[in-house]
Amino acid sequence: MRQVPSLGAALGADIRHACRPVDTAAGLYVVRGIPVDDATIGPTPAHWSTAGASGAVYDVALLLLATLMGTPIAWEGQQDGRFVHNIVPSAGHEEEQTGASSSVLLSPHTEDAFHPGRAHLLILGCMRNHDAVATTAASIRQVELSAEDVELLSRPALPILPDDAYAEARAYTGSPPPVPTLWRSPTGMTLRFDPAYTPLDQAPEEHRAAYERLSDELARVSIAISLAPGDVLVVDNDLVVHGRVPFNARYDGTDRWLKRASVRVPGRRTRPPAEAAEHGYGQAALEAHVS
Repeated sequence: MRQVPSLGAALGADIRHACRPVDTAAGLYVVRGIPVDDATIGPTPAHWSTAGASGAVYDVALLLLATLMGTPIAWEGQQDGRFVHNIVPSAGHEEEQTGASSSVLLSPHTEDAFHPGRAHLLILGCMRNHDAVATTAASIRQVELSAEDVELLSRPALPILPDDAYAEARAYTGSPPPVPTLWRSPTGMTLRFDPAYTPLDQAPEEHRAAYERLSDELARVSIAISLAPGDVLVVDNDLVVHGRVPFNARYDGTDRWLKRASVRVPGRRTRPPAEAAEHGYGQAALEAHVS
């Protein structure tokens, strides 16, 4: 971690250009060309906690890319504070709404939507994907909503609760703060969206109806991205919700395996100022200072 800043600073102009800020309404791009040899990376870990140093050189690669985009972050309450997560299917978690699931559709969502300090950018590096399992993505900048729905969904009405990957946060006893789903930032519309962890049954009927119309629009503009080994997907977490199609995990060492890094972009103005007062369910983000 101490060497990442100087090594990142030495990367050439072509790599820096490839890692420029997302500059399209789609809110994402794919960087290709990192060499991944399926025969030498070892089997897909059975669980993130057993991954150890599996594919550690690619942890470094993702961190180097992350430093070009901003400040890498980790979470005390997720994957033991690692700055790069292993995203693998795990037995017993098939039907959860987390990265460890497999047999269910992972609903489109903002990464770590429950927390005001969530990443601005999400980086997903593909290690193995023999079954061409697709990541789904949809941008708020491509949906069509009425002015009434935008206004309604811009009001703080419902909380977003911590997901199942954050056991400590889910046990937090503070009152969950209501948050807006949409916000018109200086650069355009942004969203904070996680229907699987939003208690929609507590909302007024008109709010639920507007939320459903937003969900339908995100589904309409959704695209499917099947990453190949060595591909790195960069997602603007303020514009884009992402998910994953269902698949049948084999648990034989050949299943889909991604690496994930999260990045904050200093000085970015894509979120309501009121978020700064949220308690974040007691979760603290760790920053890798790279300046």
